[in-house]
Amino acid sequence: MLQGAVELTAEHNQKVLENLAGSLRILKFQHLLSSDQSIRRSLVLLLHRLIHHGSVSQVSMYSWPVPDTVLLVLILSMSAGFWRSGNALVYHSSPCSLCREEDKAQSQESAQEQAERGRYDEREWSDGENQKGSPRAPEEADAEVNGYGADARLNSVLSRPRSPPLQNQVCEEASSEVPCDDTSIQGGSSPRCISDQLSCHPVLRKTRRRLKSAVGKKRRCLRRSRGPYADPEDLYDFVFTVAREDNSGLLDKDSATEGENAENWSTSSPGSLCTGHAGCKKRGGSAGIFSLKAAHRFRSVSTLELFSIPLTGETCRTLSNLLSSWVSLENLVLSYNGLGADIFCILSGLRALSRHSDCHLRVVRVSDVFSHMPCMELVRCILSAFPQLHTLSVSFDLKNQLEGNRPEGNPSCSEVEIPESCLEQLEIRFPREPLHTAFLLPVLKASKSLQQLSLDSATLPCSQELGLLLEVLKECNPNLKKLSFHDVNLAEHQKEVLLLLQDPVLQEITFSFCRLFESSTTEFLSEIINTVKRNSSLKSLKLPGNRLGNHRLVALADIFSEDSSSSLCQLDVSSNCIKPDGLLEFTKKLEGHIQQRGGQIQFTHLRLFQNWLDQDAETAQEALRRLKAVCSVVNDSWDSSQAFADYISVM
Repeated sequence: MLQGAVELTAEHNQKVLENLAGSLRILKFQHLLSSDQSIRRSLVLLLHRLIHHGSVSQVSMYSWPVPDTVLLVLILSMSAGFWRSGNALVYHSSPCSLCREEDKAQSQESAQEQAERGRYDEREWSDGENQKGSPRAPEEADAEVNGYGADARLNSVLSRPRSPPLQNQVCEEASSEVPCDDTSIQGGSSPRCISDQLSCHPVLRKTRRRLKSAVGKKRRCLRRSRGPYADPEDLYDFVFTVAREDNSGLLDKDSATEGENAENWSTSSPGSLCTGHAGCKKRGGSAGIFSLKAAHRFRSVSTLELFSIPLTGETCRTLSNLLSSWVSLENLVLSYNGLGADIFCILSGLRALSRHSDCHLRVVRVSDVFSHMPCMELVRCILSAFPQLHTLSVSFDLKNQLEGNRPEGNPSCSEVEIPESCLEQLEIRFPREPLHTAFLLPVLKASKSLQQLSLDSATLPCSQELGLLLEVLKECNPNLKKLSFHDVNLAEHQKEVLLLLQDPVLQEITFSFCRLFESSTTEFLSEIINTVKRNSSLKSLKLPGNRLGNHRLVALADIFSEDSSSSLCQLDVSSNCIKPDGLLEFTKKLEGHIQQRGGQIQFTHLRLFQNWLDQDAETAQEALRRLKAVCSVVNDSWDSSQAFADYISVM
């Protein structure tokens, strides 16, 4: 398990690790299993080098059905820039070389500052000596600062845990925004920070009297040179992929070392931010909230992705607390993590993060099987806290029957006011919920910069709802370029469909599995074709899963006729019961229109996934060969025997 981490941190591979640290951008973990403490320590050192002292900006984890809580919290916390190092700070019987060099440089700088202050105090002392006796020779004070005393303090600094900085980039001394470990060393303490490219370290500190004069003073952070190996073209992706193993290779989690490690990485925090519901108020436990005060702050990643990794309540509380101060985070993806009611815990951490003026979060994607709160309420909650978001995606497969049981302390967000936002892309997958425009329209009105809107699996409670939606889109979203409906029954909304197709601003329209022709007449298809022919702004039309059949496909070729002003480049007719003979007839008709137009046509892409082309392989091959001379064709070798029974009606 994770033997690659052990190999990479071996002493003979130190140069390899340095090269990875300078060029690696994406770190992926797949199919992880439990590991023993020695391997975990190697992983800690690897993450410390690649993230805290390296260039990794994205951490992604995939397919971990039964995650090891300690290992998961370790990866999450180190990705967020926190590290409770303990004995793991020692690397080949010495502290991390980069940390040691930076500590030494900062300690020398601090020693020099203290020496200068010592000389200043000497002058003050000399002035006072004319009136009082001398308690101590100034030469002795200088000797303590510049000589053995400085070395002793340096050794003390290297042997004790580091204090976290206040921010990733520029921070203020004595700030109270981020918890800091104020454990003093000889001579007092004064926190110090490194930029987002560096870790943060304590320095030899001033006395309390001198510290007061420094409160409020800002210091720009030093940047560590990435060295000659920082070629941005070297390597961008590193994947830990572990094959499934039998349980015989797993170690006993109840061993003393495992318990010790769990205590180090999963200590509950008395100052937890996540108190949104009853589960979040628990304290203690082997996998409780990560103690930020006991950890040290280093450089953190900007993208975190968790796919198919179940998160327990305790893990969610840990993640919530990490998120609360993760100001460098730009992209957050939580996909199929079984959050349930713990979604409120995650929202608590995000709200705390939103209160940081230097928060960089721009993309949030949340998807799961069950929704524990209405989709639109979740959208409004997130947007009200993060109006600076550029992309928001909320997706749920099924509605939780206990959705109405809201945890105590979490009021509804449906009435919260939404400030004007920077949102450019909004994707919502409803778990078969009614699309109530009363909740969606305020979001659209606040999103003047919206360019892409996708609505999936929504039900329209009445015919007026879609009309209201289109009116708001036209009035409040003038920059909307892409509009997508998936699995939304539009069979009775032919008028609205035609209005969308003639919109002069939209460049891409998707009606996917919308049952467009379920109860329509041939006149409706003719109206669609004529509308698209007159629209010169529409570039892409996607109609998968709408039961086109052969005859409707052939009719669509008229979009490219000689009298058409259409600029359509892409057409998607996947999953439409198209047979080889119908495709061949469409091809011949298209070739005729192209010839009439003197070969001038903008049509470049045709998508044909999951159609019945295997029923006559020879005819299908001829049609595809002739089509590929006209445009790029994307298809597959789908087995039509898997077709659904309800498609038989179009045969």
